[in-house]
Amino acid sequence: MGIGEMSALQLMVKGGPLMWPILICSLAATAIFIEKMLYFSSITTNVTDLKRRVFDSVRDNKLKDAIIICEQNNSPVAKILKAGLIRSGANREQIKASIEEGALSEVPRMEKRLRALMTVAHTALLLGFLGTVVGIADVFRVIELRSASMSPATPVDLAGGIWQALLTTMFGLCVAIPAFLAYNYGASRVDDFVAKMEKAAAEIINLLSNLSDTHTP
Repeated sequence: MGIGEMSALQLMVKGGPLMWPILICSLAATAIFIEKMLYFSSITTNVTDLKRRVFDSVRDNKLKDAIIICEQNNSPVAKILKAGLIRSGANREQIKASIEEGALSEVPRMEKRLRALMTVAHTALLLGFLGTVVGIADVFRVIELRSASMSPATPVDLAGGIWQALLTTMFGLCVAIPAFLAYNYGASRVDDFVAKMEKAAAEIINLLSNLSDTHTP
């Protein structure tokens, strides 16, 4: 019977007890990835349109309207813009400090659970390798027992340990590889958001500073 002809439960049994922690790692990685994708979807916005509306309101001296626009948008870029707007009229360094303070709370929120996803990937991989060691150790145990009884070990006697060694490694890799890819994708999304935040921060600082200089007698 080939692997494709076996049920999931049969594969779990053949792989030994370490298959269950690997399964838990798979479920945890899936849950974290789905949660992060839903979160990223909720904070994604048209940054170009958002900045245009906010900057136009600021130029029209409608600061309150600009802040309302930011409050109605859930993106981190909007929160960075708002952090700068509420310090409108202050000097450049004060505006920059306010934005940096806002970023200190936004970036960790975006990175939340990504490290857990990497931990799950490493754990699944190590569990797979541990299963390999346990399976090979079982093979040698059978050989030793057979040798002690003066009867040679047959392929059937060794098959259980070899099955366990190969299945745990395979399933560990099947969980770890997608988890690594999911982590890298999540990290790239965070980097993209951070780059947009930095660009928006520089633009709002320049805009507010220039307006402040213009209004200064």
